[in-house]
Amino acid sequence: MKPPRNRTPEREARPALNEPIATRRVLTRRDGPLPGEAVPVILEVAPNADYALLDSGNGRKLEQYGPYRIERPEGQAIWLPALPQSEWAKADAIFTGDTDEEGMGRWRFPRTPLGETWPMKHDGIDYLGRFTSFRHVGVFPEQGSHWSHMETLIREAKRPVRVLNLFGYTGVASLVAARAGAEVTHVDASKKAIGWARENQDLARLNDKPIRWICEDAMKFVEREARRGSRYDIILLDPPAFGRGPKGEVWQLFEHLPAMADICRDILTPKPLAVVLTAYSIRASFFAIHALMRDRFAGMGGRVESGELVIREKSAGRALSTSLFSRWVAA
Repeated sequence: MKPPRNRTPEREARPALNEPIATRRVLTRRDGPLPGEAVPVILEVAPNADYALLDSGNGRKLEQYGPYRIERPEGQAIWLPALPQSEWAKADAIFTGDTDEEGMGRWRFPRTPLGETWPMKHDGIDYLGRFTSFRHVGVFPEQGSHWSHMETLIREAKRPVRVLNLFGYTGVASLVAARAGAEVTHVDASKKAIGWARENQDLARLNDKPIRWICEDAMKFVEREARRGSRYDIILLDPPAFGRGPKGEVWQLFEHLPAMADICRDILTPKPLAVVLTAYSIRASFFAIHALMRDRFAGMGGRVESGELVIREKSAGRALSTSLFSRWVAA
């Protein structure tokens, strides 16, 4: 599910200066050689029956989510649209209003008023798309590349695999992991997002799969897991640039991500598979998070692969970049 901008309102809002911040962890150099590296890596999602980027340009994008054609802001689309206006005019839902990254807006339905949710699929998994006041629709299709990679790791492991999905949002990644046979722990600070994720589990008919849904501040959760000795084979990290925990805890990516990555290393199993980090809406190159991941996973072997997630446009074949990523993969 996660732009790039995948955050619920509770997590998008900028923190006030007097709110508590996450625990500060004192970092030390990790011993051992840096992992191997692969850069730049471009992971691409092409148009398919479930989702397609139909066209983009002039700061907007036109997408097909299941039965609905949706128009939303897209700051990176600085080129001209390829499709005629008559095709854009067929949109079922248009996001209007404040287009600031943390600003709220509203949806306009030119033809038929639509409900908050509608049925969607990802690779055979049923879930609900949702119109939110922060322009999001409950899923981030560019993450499909990560989900496919994770599913392959789980199936090829030929053993029980534990997955931790931090900042998990509405749960499509958790459902993919559970379907592949993993035991999943899904953590998000928003009660509303957790409720949506549980609803998606019901819709996907995966209630027999072992998924723990936890509403908690992600940093507090991993700190506690480290104290308990809990361990995971795969960890997914999809943090916002700014966010809040359920008790007012503040997350600021550049300040808190190094400690988060460091703790994630500590809660890996003796034979881990991967740690996947996706970063949206930050003023940085992927080389920044690439260097961080190599630094924190020194001595672990394996390889750090970093680059961008892109969606291939259907109209003119242009690639729309949505986010940066860096993932450590065991040898």
